[in-house]
Amino acid sequence: LHRDVSYLRSSIVGRGLLWSKTALRIPEVFKLVDDFIWLRNVEDPVASSFEFPSWPKPFYSELSGADLFLADLDALKVYAAYFYHRLRMWTKPLPDVYDAELVTEYFILRPHVVAIRLIEVFTAFVFAIIKFRVSRIGFIGDKDDHGSTSDYYFGMILKDTMLELGPTFIKIGQSLSTRPDIIGHDVSKALSELHDQIPPFPHSEAMKIIEEDLDSSTGTHFSYISEHPVAAASFGQVYKASTLDGFAVAVKVQRPNMQHIVYRDIYILRLGLSLLQKIAKRQNDLRLYADEVGKGLIGELDYNLEAANALEFMEAHSRFGFIRVPKVILSLTSKRVLTMEWMVGDSPKDLISISSPESERKLLDLVSKGVEASLVQLLETGLLHADPHPGNLRYTSEGKLGFLDFGLLCRMEKRHQYAMLAAIVHIVNGDWQSLVSDLREMDVIKGGTNLRRFTMDLEDALSELEFSNGIPDIKFSRVLGKIWSVALKYHCRLPPYYILVLRSLASLEGLAVAADPNFKTFEAAYPYVVQKLLSDNSEATERILHSVVLNRRQEFQWRKLAMFLRIGATRQVSHELYFSRFE
Repeated sequence: LHRDVSYLRSSIVGRGLLWSKTALRIPEVFKLVDDFIWLRNVEDPVASSFEFPSWPKPFYSELSGADLFLADLDALKVYAAYFYHRLRMWTKPLPDVYDAELVTEYFILRPHVVAIRLIEVFTAFVFAIIKFRVSRIGFIGDKDDHGSTSDYYFGMILKDTMLELGPTFIKIGQSLSTRPDIIGHDVSKALSELHDQIPPFPHSEAMKIIEEDLDSSTGTHFSYISEHPVAAASFGQVYKASTLDGFAVAVKVQRPNMQHIVYRDIYILRLGLSLLQKIAKRQNDLRLYADEVGKGLIGELDYNLEAANALEFMEAHSRFGFIRVPKVILSLTSKRVLTMEWMVGDSPKDLISISSPESERKLLDLVSKGVEASLVQLLETGLLHADPHPGNLRYTSEGKLGFLDFGLLCRMEKRHQYAMLAAIVHIVNGDWQSLVSDLREMDVIKGGTNLRRFTMDLEDALSELEFSNGIPDIKFSRVLGKIWSVALKYHCRLPPYYILVLRSLASLEGLAVAADPNFKTFEAAYPYVVQKLLSDNSEATERILHSVVLNRRQEFQWRKLAMFLRIGATRQVSHELYFSRFE
């Protein structure tokens, strides 16, 4: 019976659906309806900015019949001008650069779009809550193959909900998956699958976007392009291709109508935070958080900006021989199409799945180089990759660490770099009072904070640190997470680079466990910190070295100094890596 049902579904029903889809031109109808709902056909890219007109005020006076008739005609002209102006405002498209006021004006004229989406989001989360409550009844006290509890099922349901709600929510879910310190390990583990389970959009639409943006057919620029995408992301998908001269490239194509979709979801998030602000009676404007998210996501939609970011990242890290950045083909890049050199290499997922001594060695080397690359970005160049999840890393045949996806970069000030350098040293030294000073220099601690209490809470949070050969025997990300938890207690706002480093190191430590459960990030990172201090002759590093050599009573700390020099002397680097810094 099951086979008969499956046959009927796959043959008769399937063919019927395929025939109806072709004969009735269902995709075209859906597109027309979608364009009508969004009023895309009336948008004018060159339309000027409009202001909302005020409603015409009625005016009555002692008039003759003829005068009254003429006055009515004048009034009709005023009302007609008002409605014409309102209709003209529909022609104003969404801005290319995020502007909260312009976005608000756009969606005030399209309340039906917002209402439909609100119903979709509300319904999706209501069903998710019901599903979670039911699953708790069935699985309470049990563990699945992943060894997870009900938190994992909650994460899986949340992941399915994010996939159902589309690209913006998938992007938010991916960001949350890198923050186990906030949402918990099990939920983070479930959401991390969002990086691998994003469905692609139709091949024909992708080819149409390439042809529209490059102003010619794909055959004009590419001798080969894969029939199916090799990877699908939240905002686009990637094809493997070859240029006419045989150069292997990766072609990234943006999903259709992404700008409208992202702006709509950010506007709804802004409305939600505004409502929450009123309910919670908060003084600060919570909508600013939605604006920050909006600026980042809209920035990622311009692939010309991503190409510029890739070139900037390549130039900033060109002197570090172990970092590899693919070349950008600017002539084949536009706002919705990005063409870059095809990077040959193993992904962390590939190395974990192979499970051999060679793959474990490569994985550990990738993690070690990843830790060093994070420190190079943090302490040397001040230019950080803003999406440091394992899917954006490759281990090349030359043993180099390759980076992919440059939609967002984070830039640091020099004083923040030195403050972070000092913070690492003071964590190793167990000097919590100096660590609090570093956090103030990093603009983490706000004015008016009780520093004495903050220091006591920080010391209590980090009191469990155990040391091995003078280095904390604990994951780096866990230390940063504990500092984060104390900062949240005092309503501090951690800077973007701190969160990125935390995400990057947490991802790398998760990969390291697959090859070596005893891998210690501090042990891999601190020698680089020591070398940085010994080779940098700035006034800031001299102050940091002073805190290593002398305590607060100006007494020599011989043991710490000996440990510091020992670590600096035993740093292991390849000949290429070491000398590439001095080229």
